[in-house]
Amino acid sequence: MPSDMAEAIRQLTQDKGISEESVRQTIENTLKAAYKRTYGTSDNAIVKFADDMSDVAVYSRKTIVDGVYDPVTEIELEDALKLSPECEIGDEIDILEDPKKFDRSAVSTGKQAAHQALNESFKDNLYNEYKTKVGEIIIGYYQREHNGNIYVDLGKVEGILPVKYQSPREKYEKNDRIKALIVDLKRTATGLQLVLSRSDPEFVRSIVELEVPEVYDKTIEIQKIVRDAGYRTKIAVYSNREDVDPVGACVGLKGVRIQNVIRELYGEKIDVLKYDPDPAVFIKNALSPAEVIKVLILDEEKRQALAIVAESQFSLAIGKQGQNVRLANRLCDWSIDVKTEDQVAEMDLSEVETHRAAQNLFKTEPETESVYNEITTVAELPAVDQRVAEILKSAGIEDIERFVEAVEDGSINKVSGLTKTEIDAVSRLINESVEFVEDGTEDPLAEKTEEEKPVQHQSVPVTAEEEYFCPECGAKITTDMTKCPVCGCEFEFKEDEE
Repeated sequence: MPSDMAEAIRQLTQDKGISEESVRQTIENTLKAAYKRTYGTSDNAIVKFADDMSDVAVYSRKTIVDGVYDPVTEIELEDALKLSPECEIGDEIDILEDPKKFDRSAVSTGKQAAHQALNESFKDNLYNEYKTKVGEIIIGYYQREHNGNIYVDLGKVEGILPVKYQSPREKYEKNDRIKALIVDLKRTATGLQLVLSRSDPEFVRSIVELEVPEVYDKTIEIQKIVRDAGYRTKIAVYSNREDVDPVGACVGLKGVRIQNVIRELYGEKIDVLKYDPDPAVFIKNALSPAEVIKVLILDEEKRQALAIVAESQFSLAIGKQGQNVRLANRLCDWSIDVKTEDQVAEMDLSEVETHRAAQNLFKTEPETESVYNEITTVAELPAVDQRVAEILKSAGIEDIERFVEAVEDGSINKVSGLTKTEIDAVSRLINESVEFVEDGTEDPLAEKTEEEKPVQHQSVPVTAEEEYFCPECGAKITTDMTKCPVCGCEFEFKEDEE
């Protein structure tokens, strides 16, 4: 086989990136097709490659016979012995063929088919290599321009930067370096073409990821990016860690990081601002670099808002040809109307306030878990003595309401095993921990103001006994008292008359 074919094999495997197996199969099919066109069959055609793919040869495998009937598949013993002295009748022998003897038209057809097969294999390999790179940054060099479209040399493939994906402020000359975002793949007659973009917001995202490690490792997330390519970009960011300032990290020390991004965008202005779930705060941030005094949400359902700024900040908030407020609208997905303080003073905002009040009135608030837990038994009282609770339960006074009734009618004093101090302690816990709301009934043990307390005058007979109890609730009292410390009942001590 001529050496130029061996060289072609090496070039295909090294330069085109086609696998050796694909090259081997294509060449084998081509030689067998030419062999068949010449001899009428390829069943006995054997294609052999050198181990290092440096050479290839085609052989005719023939059977040794004594008397040839088919010269394509058989060979006389006498002729075979000239090629191999050890052969015998019935053996098979491979005889080297010269491809130059093959039918010329067969060779031409085979070469064309091989060329097409190799091209398709090359395209498939390129497509599989680059299809996973859509959305990534790639670097190439300006090659030529046609109808405004810029063609970029990317090495293995060609890139095209359409007019609609170019930044209007950027101009290129031959061999200029171009960094762009891969947005699509196209198969062409010559191979594969990558569609590039430098105006896509995702291009800015990729550049920021390269310059800001915190964005790359997801410590800082980019919530949204909007662009007026070539003029201004707004980036809303937030941090997944409280100790990391998202805006400061993106801007960098003395603005180094963001300046690198601006330099790559050929001087395009970039506003990095903090994302906030509160639409009023987010809108205020989105109008940066203008300082906003206040943001009023006019209609939450229609996503309409009013931003109030000082007279000196009005033109900055609007931006050149409305660019700043337009980008803020897209970033927040709200319709933002910017007004000065004087303009707002002339507006009738009564309808706005009424509408907002109505929205707040009928707004369905998410149900939240009550901060109060329902307590019905003495045992559920916080810090209650469980021994006391068990004694009360055994006496049939398990519920708090039943305990209050027992205190009121004095039957609590008949429970054995309980001291007055222990009963008073339970009463204090009820006053501190329980709110009686059923049927509008007030807590009979709750403290009352002087105006709310009913004036009760009871007479307590003085006997020779040393202990006295409130005639209303049964709480322990002393002779120097005029009011029960538990229920507030007023009383006076009276000598018994015999």
